[in-house]
Amino acid sequence: MTHPPPPAAELDAEVLYEGLRSAVKQFMADSPVPLVLVGITSGGAWLAERLQKDLGLPGAAGVISSAMHRDDFSKRGLASSAQTSLPFEVNGAHVLLIDDVLYTGRTLRAVINELYDYGRPASVKLAVLVDRGGRELPIEPNLCVTTLSLPDDQLLELARDEQGRLSFVLENRKI
Repeated sequence: MTHPPPPAAELDAEVLYEGLRSAVKQFMADSPVPLVLVGITSGGAWLAERLQKDLGLPGAAGVISSAMHRDDFSKRGLASSAQTSLPFEVNGAHVLLIDDVLYTGRTLRAVINELYDYGRPASVKLAVLVDRGGRELPIEPNLCVTTLSLPDDQLLELARDEQGRLSFVLENRKI
C-alpha cells in the first residue's frame, strides 16, 4: 500500500537523507562499474559530501555548478555558489549526480553541459532527495526518495545548519 507524500511543510530532510543513503549504497553495490559522486551546488553538494563520508568512499565527492550554463542567466544573473571541483578524471568516469530537489530539469541540463566541459564521462546517472514534478525537459532521476507536488509559485530548498543537520525551506516566490 502506498501512501501519499507528506505536505512540504512536514518533510523531514534527515529522514529523507537516510533513504537516499540506503538507496545510493544499494545502487552502487548493484552497479557493474565504480561510480563517482558529484553534488550539484549547493544542496546536492552537501548531500554528496555527506554520502561520500557515510558510505566510506575514498577521496572527496565532486561539486558541480550550473551557473555558467544556465539558460535563464539574463533573469537570474550569476548566483553566488561554489565553483565546480571534480577531483577525478572525467573522461571515462561513471558519474552519479546528486541533487536535493528536481523540478524543471533546467539545472540538470546546465550541469551536464558543465560536466562535459571537463571531459566525456562514460555514463551519468541522477539521484535526488525530492522530485517535485513540473519538468520542462526530458530528465528523470534514476533514484528518487520521494515525490511532491507544489504550486509553481513555491520554492523548496535544502538548508544545512552549523552542525550539518539538514532541513527544508519552503518559500513563496514571484513568477
